[in-house]
Amino acid sequence: MFQLMRKRRWPLITFSALLMLAMLVAACGGGGESAATNSGAVPAAGPAQSSGNSNGSTSSSSSKSAAGAPQQYLIKSFNINMQVKDTRRTAADLQAWMSVTDPLSLVTNVNYQQVDQNLYSVSLAFSVQASLFPGIESYLNSYPGQHGGKLLNVTMNTQDVSGDYIDSQSRLTNLKAEQQRLLTLVGNAQALSDVLAIDQRLTDVEGQIEQLDAHLNDLKSQTTFYNVTVSLQPAEVALTPPSGGVWSIGAIWQGALNAVKVVAQALATLAIWLLVFCVYIVPLALIVWLARRWWRSRSLKATPTATP
Repeated sequence: MFQLMRKRRWPLITFSALLMLAMLVAACGGGGESAATNSGAVPAAGPAQSSGNSNGSTSSSSSKSAAGAPQQYLIKSFNINMQVKDTRRTAADLQAWMSVTDPLSLVTNVNYQQVDQNLYSVSLAFSVQASLFPGIESYLNSYPGQHGGKLLNVTMNTQDVSGDYIDSQSRLTNLKAEQQRLLTLVGNAQALSDVLAIDQRLTDVEGQIEQLDAHLNDLKSQTTFYNVTVSLQPAEVALTPPSGGVWSIGAIWQGALNAVKVVAQALATLAIWLLVFCVYIVPLALIVWLARRWWRSRSLKATPTATP
């Protein structure tokens, strides 16, 4: 009986073991599906990345739009007029400061004009880099107040040549492309008439290219360097006395003294001239006197003596 039960027990144990193995496999499969599900959730972040890329492309597009805006080409001339204590010293200081601030700057004109004894009106003209112009403008505007002077007036002239610059560049590009086509055609032309016609057109195109090159170089120079003119006026200028018709004994007395002084100077000048020319005047006067004396004595001898 016991052995019979023992024999029946083995199939039960085997069945139980198989059942547990099946459950374990099922559990592993469920975990795999869960893992697969979780692993499939990772790519779900793709849209977020795509959204980020979209924002990036939008930002890039906007930056390109900002960068793609046409560049401005400006020609500026700045004139400032100030009153200072010592114009010559101020002119030297400004030239030294400008050479340090902008090593590429040029002094195009320096003019000193005397307005009174030891007083000068000075005009300075500079050519400065456009990139450094804002700092130079600010310094010059604040210079009179910081050095005991007075700012009289400031003028700024600005000319926008962007259209001319861009149009000239475009025309130059087209002309250079046409020049290359003409060079190719003239190399392949067989008839003499074709060669002459193409050569004539090529000469015209090359002339236009030279003109545009010169024009663009001139525009580039004017838009790269700005003109700055500084006028310095002395703080003290001698005032001319006002002229008026009011009678004044003091003014009349002073006028009379000035007239006497002028007459005395004229007489002294005449005396000096006569003294210098005595080497000619004295001999000439002596000759005239001797001639007259001789003439008188001859006249007396020629006159007949009266008889009693």
